[in-house]
Amino acid sequence: MAFKDVLLQVSSYPEPTPDAVIEQAVSFAEALGAHISALTINIEIPSTSNALASALLDLPGMVAAERQKSLANARNLVSVFESVATKRGVPHGHVIESSTTSQLAAIVTEHARMRDVTMIPVGEEVGLQQYVAECVIFGSGRPTVVLPEAPKIRRPLSIDVVGVAWDFSRPAARAVADAMPILERAKTVRVVTITQDKAIDTKHSGAELMRHLAFHGIEIVMEEEEAAERTIGQALEEYATAHDLDLLVMGAYGHSRLRDFVLGGATKTVIAHPPLPVLLSH
Repeated sequence: MAFKDVLLQVSSYPEPTPDAVIEQAVSFAEALGAHISALTINIEIPSTSNALASALLDLPGMVAAERQKSLANARNLVSVFESVATKRGVPHGHVIESSTTSQLAAIVTEHARMRDVTMIPVGEEVGLQQYVAECVIFGSGRPTVVLPEAPKIRRPLSIDVVGVAWDFSRPAARAVADAMPILERAKTVRVVTITQDKAIDTKHSGAELMRHLAFHGIEIVMEEEEAAERTIGQALEEYATAHDLDLLVMGAYGHSRLRDFVLGGATKTVIAHPPLPVLLSH
């Protein structure tokens, strides 16, 4: 099934999603021939009830200013998105909702359940966006593309050269299946297995994955990369850089515990600091 309905979540608070990320997301939808919707949340900041602090610091005025900041950012993000999508001729739409920060991730996750793929920008500092990405990855039932807000290489997001992190696991198999529309459009697909970090318990070989993808018209380059005292996340990042990947596909390891997520090492690294656009499935 082709990707025809793409969702991009853009953050209005405390800082807006950079324009460059919006351009990347629209490029991604353009490459897929898909419709793209922008979702932004106008953050509702609760009022304070501390009379003394309110009198000394004008907290009501500060709260009102921050609310206005979020609303202004949301409107500006939609304007930028509309301009970029119109210029590229990509069919598009947008949704603006209002919510407190505590409900933001749940709202994005619900929207993501009704899209083919959702794109979540993540900044360099660990914060709310990482939590939103985790919730969508593990709660939407759909694939998620994590976008770095400050990519090392600034360029339109294409899907010419795509890498797949493969370790014979269920999450990896799910990711390959979910990414099939992208793999079918890619000019080069490189499948890499990171070795020596953990034992891969299987009687099957990469040749079988190669055979399976060949039925879909996908030719792959199958490789192994030694971890060599690096974490899997570090090894994948260096592999992506060395082979100039446009996108990395990988399975997401982890489970939820109450409201927190217990993540696998590579998954945690990629969500916190994505080195390039990464499609994750769980």
